[in-house]
Amino acid sequence: MELIECIRDKIRVRLYELSKHALDQTVVRGISIAEMEHAILNHSEVIEDYPDDKYGPSCLILGYTSRGRPLHVQCSYASRPLVKIVTVYEPDASLWVDFRDRKRD
Repeated sequence: MELIECIRDKIRVRLYELSKHALDQTVVRGISIAEMEHAILNHSEVIEDYPDDKYGPSCLILGYTSRGRPLHVQCSYASRPLVKIVTVYEPDASLWVDFRDRKRD
């Protein structure tokens, strides 16, 4: 099964937790938990993979809310009992091409 499908399976049944940073960012950036879940569960894709991340393997997911707002969600692989949401934010269009690829200087 693909990485994104494994993550979606855990998000769907709410087998995830938010880091303090991710929770703080949802408040500061006005992102609801429902929006984050929708963005992951519907037509999302892994756009960056961090298998050697210092806190454990993680990836960056691009998804869209039901209103079309793009969100980036960094989370752990689904190999953990709970997927850990590391951070969530709306990507800055000046830094990303189609919100998928980082712009080069």
